[in-house]
Amino acid sequence: ISASKPSKWEQTTHNGETPLFLAVSSRLLENAGFLLLSGCNPNAKNFEGNSPLLTAVLQDSYEMATLLISHGADVNLRCANERTALHEAAKLGRLDMVKLMLVSGAHPDPRSSYGFTPLALAAQNGHTEIMEILLEKGANALGQASDSSSILLEAASGGNPDSVTLLLGHGADANIPKNSGHLPIHVAADRGHLLALKILVPVTDFAAIKQSGISPIHCAAAGGHPECLELLIQAGFDVNFMLDQRVRKHYDDQRKSALYFAVSNGDLSSVKLLLSAGALPNQDPVNCLQIALRMGNYELISLLLRHGANVNYFCRVNPLHFPSALQYTLKDEVMLRMLLNYGYDTQRCFDCPHGDKVQPVYVFEGWTPTVIKDTMFCEVITLSWLQHLSGKVVRVMLDYVDQVRICSKLKAVLQKQGLWSEINFILTNPRSLKHLCRLKIRKCMGRLHLRCPVFMSFLPLPNRLKAYVLFKEYDLYEQGIFTGTW
Repeated sequence: ISASKPSKWEQTTHNGETPLFLAVSSRLLENAGFLLLSGCNPNAKNFEGNSPLLTAVLQDSYEMATLLISHGADVNLRCANERTALHEAAKLGRLDMVKLMLVSGAHPDPRSSYGFTPLALAAQNGHTEIMEILLEKGANALGQASDSSSILLEAASGGNPDSVTLLLGHGADANIPKNSGHLPIHVAADRGHLLALKILVPVTDFAAIKQSGISPIHCAAAGGHPECLELLIQAGFDVNFMLDQRVRKHYDDQRKSALYFAVSNGDLSSVKLLLSAGALPNQDPVNCLQIALRMGNYELISLLLRHGANVNYFCRVNPLHFPSALQYTLKDEVMLRMLLNYGYDTQRCFDCPHGDKVQPVYVFEGWTPTVIKDTMFCEVITLSWLQHLSGKVVRVMLDYVDQVRICSKLKAVLQKQGLWSEINFILTNPRSLKHLCRLKIRKCMGRLHLRCPVFMSFLPLPNRLKAYVLFKEYDLYEQGIFTGTW
């Protein structure tokens, strides 16, 4: 026996839409009423899993929704992702629709396939009045989604302080993490929701933050929200709280500090706040100074150097001493002098073990794909694409050293440069006593003190002498020179 042919009211389009579904989608109230009176099924879903009632909610058509419900539309019908019409009404802030669903028998706390309830969706979007109604009808303020995200965390994400306060008043706990370890305070800081953050700070336990392995300071810095960062600093959060290893492993550079996030964003305001609050600039495997040098950001570089950034950093991610910081400054005299003024080990660049001997010739230039080695300065600066810079770079570096010997490889390249006669004169003549005294004082101070401007202020020396010791005459950035391209 062949299957009976569907009635004309049950026939569908290629998307599974019945005539009633099309009438609802087109907001044709009179047509929808006629179809319902003619026996069209008000609960027939399309191939996407949406019902006519859910579509009416999406279109904010109250009259259409009322009509459908009066003709038997199921307010608790599960649509795509197990959503109900109440889910969508709460998410979109459609207050009249929410009231209509509830008065028509809608369950106040259904869970979608992701574990979200209408209350969670209303919290996520800051619809506090709808939240109040749902809570009065018995919605659970302590519910969690499939990833353990609490409704309070969703409210923190939305940023409405009234929503956060409402949930806390109904017993919500600010110390319940989601699976990733994040707490509501982390989300508020990351999104820059200052008012919500103010409410969450006093109700969040430090033990819960420590357990999460990440500080809200990190989140505010990563999100680029200096006003939230300032609030957290004033509240006593530690600017040197380091990411836990389980969090760090998700970053290729294994970053640890909040300062690293701020520097990576080029966020000067946040960097200033963190450094002023005592953030240490040398804690990350990839040094914060290295990031600033890559960017070529003079102000960032200057800030970090004035707060003790190590110009002779050793990168634990790519463990080569050289080219290190110097590699980013070979084409820029302003940046080069910044490093040299703050104690870069210039002498080491000229300590070539080959000396006057003929150095071995490699088949190719640069680094091999299989061997990582601590490359010498002379090997880098004599590369074919850098040779034209060698004279200018070496001439600047000679301002920061005593007598040095140039190895045969570097000398052969320098002799072809226009500055060779000047370089050769410096190399073959005694340095001034004044210059030698400066180098001696700097050596006695040590590199740690050279990186600490506060230390110099305590030395019982005339200001002119202090300026001379710090190579202030070569501080092009402080002199207002903001482009140092050769």
